[in-house]
Amino acid sequence: MARNSYFNENTLEELLEEIKYVYQSDKRPWVIGYSGGKDSTTVVELVYKMLQMLPKEERNKNVYIVSSDTLIENPLIKIYLSKMNKLLGEAAKKDDLPIISTMVTPPADNSFWANVIGRGFPTPRINGTFRWCTDRLKINPSANYIRNVIKKEGEEVVVLLGVRKAESEARRRRIEGRELANRLMNRHETIQDAYVYNPIVELTTEDVWDVLLRLDGGKTPWGSNNNELVSLYAGADSGECPFAGVHAGGQTQSCGNSRFGCWVCTVVKEDKSLNGFIRSGHRELIPLAEFRTWIMSIRDKDEYREKKRRNGTVYRTKTGEMGYGPFTWEARKIILTKLIETQKKMGYELITQEELKAIDEIWDDELDLSRRTLVELYEKLTGEKLPWYQYKRPLMDKETIKELENLAEINGVPFDLVRSVILSVYHNKNYSNQRIIKDALERLLNQQWLHDKIRKEIEDENK
Repeated sequence: MARNSYFNENTLEELLEEIKYVYQSDKRPWVIGYSGGKDSTTVVELVYKMLQMLPKEERNKNVYIVSSDTLIENPLIKIYLSKMNKLLGEAAKKDDLPIISTMVTPPADNSFWANVIGRGFPTPRINGTFRWCTDRLKINPSANYIRNVIKKEGEEVVVLLGVRKAESEARRRRIEGRELANRLMNRHETIQDAYVYNPIVELTTEDVWDVLLRLDGGKTPWGSNNNELVSLYAGADSGECPFAGVHAGGQTQSCGNSRFGCWVCTVVKEDKSLNGFIRSGHRELIPLAEFRTWIMSIRDKDEYREKKRRNGTVYRTKTGEMGYGPFTWEARKIILTKLIETQKKMGYELITQEELKAIDEIWDDELDLSRRTLVELYEKLTGEKLPWYQYKRPLMDKETIKELENLAEINGVPFDLVRSVILSVYHNKNYSNQRIIKDALERLLNQQWLHDKIRKEIEDENK
C-alpha cells in the first residue's frame, strides 16, 4: 500500500509553481524563518530553486532569510547554522538573487544568562510554568527583525514558515483553524502588516526528506549537502536512521523528528537530542549535560532561592511556607562559576563578553556595593581580565561593606535593605528634585517582605 504522501497527487514542479505564483502575485517582500532543521531547510531550498528559475527581471522583491541564535544553542547546531547562513549569503550574491541572510540574537541584557545570573530568574519549569525564555530569546528577536524589514521596505511582508499539518494533530487543527478564504495566505497572529504563507504545510515528514535528498542528489543550491543535515538528525537520534520509515501496524512512521533545542533547556526532563549526540560519539558535549543536570537540581533548593520576589512581594505555599523568589546572589555567583568552568572544559564560548558586561551592570545596579565582584571572579577563574576591569571603581571598599553587614546583624536590620537603600541613594543622587529619592526610599521601606510577619499576625487575628 502506497504511503500517504503529498506527492501521490502532486508533483514537485507543481509545488514550485505554486511558490512562484505567490511570489509574483504582489510586491510584498518575503521573510523566511530558517532554523537549520529539515522543514525550514526545505522551504529555503524550494524558494532558492524558484528564484533561480525566474528571469532576472522578475526577481523583483527581496527574500530575507532570518535565523535565530538564542546564545544557548547546542554547539553542533550553532556551528552548522552559522555555516549555512554564511554559505547562503555568499551563494545568493554569486547567483545574483535578491536574498539577504541574517542571524539575530537576543539583546545581551535580556539573554538567558543575563536573566538567570544577572536578575536571578529561576530556570523554566519542566511542566512549562514560568516559561519566560521562548519569547525573550527566540520569538522577540525574530519579530523585531520582521518589524524592521516592514519599516525598511515600507510595506507589508509575507513570512514563510516550515510548519506542517503532519507534525502533530494539534498543529493540524491550529493551522486549519487559522485558514482564511485565501488558502495560501493568513494574517500573522502577532505582527501587524505581516502575512504568513506555509508552502510545505501539506507535506509529510517523508516528503520533506524526499525533497532534501532527491532534489539534485541532496546538494543544496548554496553549495552544501543535506547529508550533513541527515548526520545531525542521526546523531540526535543516537545514530538511528533519520528519514527511512519504521513500519508499525501497516503504517509508515517517520523517525528523524528530533528537535534541536537549547542545550540548557530545563522545560523538558531529558534533552533527547543532546543525549543522543553524546551517545552517538560527541563526548565533548558531556560537560553541557552535566551542567544542565546540576542547574535543574538546584532550582528548588532552599539555600539557592530568595524568599521574596524581585519586586519585594512575598507569597505562601499551600502548606503555609514562604514561596521562592529569584536565585540568591550567592547562587548566581555559583552558577556563573560553574558555567565558566564548563566553558573552559569545552573550549567553546558558552557566555559572551557582552552578556558578562550586562550581568556586571545588573549586579552594580541591584546588588554589588563593591562593583568589582564579577570582574574579579572572572579573573580568578580564567586568569584573564575583562576589557572593562580597570575602569571598575568600587562604591565602597570591602572592609566598609563587611562593617555594614556586622552593624546590620547587630541591629536586626536585613542587610538586603541596607544595600538597597545605599544603591537607591547612589542612583538618584544627581536628581535635583529630592522627591525622587524620597519616593524611591518609601517604595523600598514599604516592600511586602519587610512587613510580612506583621501582616500574617493580623491575618491570623482576624480568622
